[in-house]
Parts: sequence; structure tokens; C-alpha cells
Amino acid sequence: MLDVRNLCVRYGYANAVHDVDLTIADGEFVTLLGANGSGKSSLFAALSGLTPATGEISFNGRAIRGLRSEEIVALGIAQCPEGRNLFPELSVEKNLRLGAYVRRRNRGEADASLARVLELFPDVRAKLNVAAGSLSGGQQQMVAIGRALMAKPKLLLLDEPSLGLAPKVVQSMLEAIAAINRDGTMVLLAEQNAYAALSIAHRGYVLSDGRVVLEGSASALQANELVKKAFIGA
Repeated sequence: MLDVRNLCVRYGYANAVHDVDLTIADGEFVTLLGANGSGKSSLFAALSGLTPATGEISFNGRAIRGLRSEEIVALGIAQCPEGRNLFPELSVEKNLRLGAYVRRRNRGEADASLARVLELFPDVRAKLNVAAGSLSGGQQQMVAIGRALMAKPKLLLLDEPSLGLAPKVVQSMLEAIAAINRDGTMVLLAEQNAYAALSIAHRGYVLSDGRVVLEGSASALQANELVKKAFIGA
């Protein structure tokens, strides 16, 4: 479904992403591991059409590099960015419904998506009329993921969703993300928390200085000594 070849992202003279190859098959859950500055967010920005890139990106058999972000969303790729980026003064429901903008002509589909988001994140149900900026960090992250789901994506990009959250909240969120994948949505999860990410993913890639340095099944990466030392602390 997603096929990335020789992808490069440059900022001035600096390479943020360099010759990255990456694939995601239909139904897969893939994690992208790497420390801060490894290129994860730049890779996501390129996939979402938010930053210029070179190389090839195809989705469902169609070349998408160079398309506008809204076109990429309409084709079925939605991103939940690092930092949430909610509209703090708008209500939770309005924030969520903004995610369905590309489907705004079909209110019934948007209502069905909202119902599914509230099933996945029941803590949000009682907060629909509350300003999003007043929520806890964990609740805001749930709304941010829910907003991306409102676009009904085939592929969901999640950039560091566990960042700054309590372990109990992280566990609940990961269970919801696994459920999203079981529903049939492909997931590409960028995480520093390798142990958590590999516990629910099928496969993974490790980025360092903008390059893929390791890839394999989740179980193989969990057993890899370099991954253990760099990310799991073993």
C-alpha cells in the first residue's frame, strides 16, 4: 500500500532524511524507532506533503510525492502530529469534526466516525462541549488521534503519541491504537518508547541520522542487542 524509495529531505545543506526505503502492506502495523533528531518527523512531513522531498512515494499504486496535503488526506493518509496541535479555544467536538473536513459533504459518515472515536476513547465522551485546551495531556492526545481518525484514513501516521504522558495513560492509548489497526487501518507509529511500540507492532524500522540502520519483525528488533541498548535500556 505504501512504498517509499530513496526518500530524501533537506533543510538547506543538512540532510534530515537520506535515501530511506520503507514499505507498509495492507493491514500492517509498522513502528519507526529513533532518538530525537533521527529524522522521524521529517519523514512524516514528507509523507503528508508538508515538506518538499526527493525520491519516490507511492500509495495504493499512485505516486503522491508533490501532491498537496489535502489531496493526500483525501487519498487516505492522515497524520496525528507530535505536540497535538489542537485548537485550544474550540470545543473537543469541533476539533474532532475538523478532521472530517475532506468528508464534510457526508454528515452521516462523519457521525459514524465520531461514534467510533468515542468508543476508542471513552474519556473524551463527557468532554465534547469543553474547550480542548482545558483537557489533560492524555485527553488532548486522544482528541488529536481521534481528529486524524475522523478523516477515515487507510493509513494513520502517529508521531510520538506517548510523549510526556503517564505510563497508565500510555498503556490505554496503545491499546486503542492496536484496536484501530485491528479495525483494518494501517498504522505507522514513530516512537522513542521502543518497548511499548514493539509490543503492538508487526514490523519496525530504526532511524539514525536520517538513515534506516535496522529493520525487521517486532520480535527480531526486540531481541536485537543494539536496539536493547539504545532504546530499551537492557
